[in-house]
Amino acid sequence: MKDKTVLKTGLIGTGIAAVCCFTPALVIVLGVAGLSASLAWLDWVLLPSMAIFMGIAGYGLYLRKKPHTCKTDLEND
Repeated sequence: MKDKTVLKTGLIGTGIAAVCCFTPALVIVLGVAGLSASLAWLDWVLLPSMAIFMGIAGYGLYLRKKPHTCKTDLEND
């Protein structure tokens, strides 16, 4: 994957997980849909997924900061 793709994936995933964790948006949506029974296990899924996406975003930032080197055929000889 390209480093920009990794960074975008991490940031978007972190944003979605943060909105679902720290705001009542998901609670309201699931309550209106009649799926409020599924809210009991929601923290067990959202908090680890947010940590994973934050790790992916950090890795994407690391890839952007790391200097890219290009080896040529002359260096191998």
